[in-house]
Amino acid sequence: MGAGHAHKLYRHAHSPVHDLPPHCKLAAVFGFVLVVVSTPREAVWAFALYAALLAAVAAAARIPAGFLLKRLVIEVPFVAFAVLMPFVVPGEQTEILGVSVSVPGLWGAWNVLAKGTLGVAASVILASTTELRSLLLGLQRLKLPPLLVQIASFMIRYGDVITGEMRRMSIARRSRGFEARGVRQWGVLAKSAGALFIRSYERGERVHLAMVSRGYTGTMPVIDEVTASRTQWAYAGALPLLALAICLLGWTL
Repeated sequence: MGAGHAHKLYRHAHSPVHDLPPHCKLAAVFGFVLVVVSTPREAVWAFALYAALLAAVAAAARIPAGFLLKRLVIEVPFVAFAVLMPFVVPGEQTEILGVSVSVPGLWGAWNVLAKGTLGVAASVILASTTELRSLLLGLQRLKLPPLLVQIASFMIRYGDVITGEMRRMSIARRSRGFEARGVRQWGVLAKSAGALFIRSYERGERVHLAMVSRGYTGTMPVIDEVTASRTQWAYAGALPLLALAICLLGWTL
């Protein structure tokens, strides 16, 4: 699968969550998100309990609250979409601070914010406790189509390469006195994007030829075989199972 690549979301630590096999954590997060999405939006208390479960997992993983909150900024576009819903969704109207808003829109905004935030938080905790290479091994262990795993592997491996190429092109532009100050400079930036695409495509062809010349037949060798004990599966399954119990109560109460 190649050498491991540290990423900004990963937080190195020694904790029970870090020590769990990656495929156990992937299955647990997927199950948790599925349960959260299936919860009725009217069960507000259920989402508070879900947040408490995630807080307990973050505490067990020794992830500081500030570290987690900073990485939740990624959901800002969803927040902006949710804020608009009370004003554009038709239906019964109510007033909040003198502003007329839609009741269905308010419920829709709450639904998006609550479920989206919990899903993003669970994903951030997963990324914070699992290295990228381990995630790929976990996906492979869960029998994800090999082609998808390989695509993800190459994206991770060459993401830094493309970023470095962009940085070098930016330095070259600045060394020639270029500064993107307005619309007139967009043409130069567009040409740079085109040049970056061509360089990336050519690099991909060279990499593929190099792999084929070394015996690549469409599958990548598995260097490490990831296994999990029943105890580890039980620890990982605690999160989705507790969430499932809360979800069932949300539908019955």
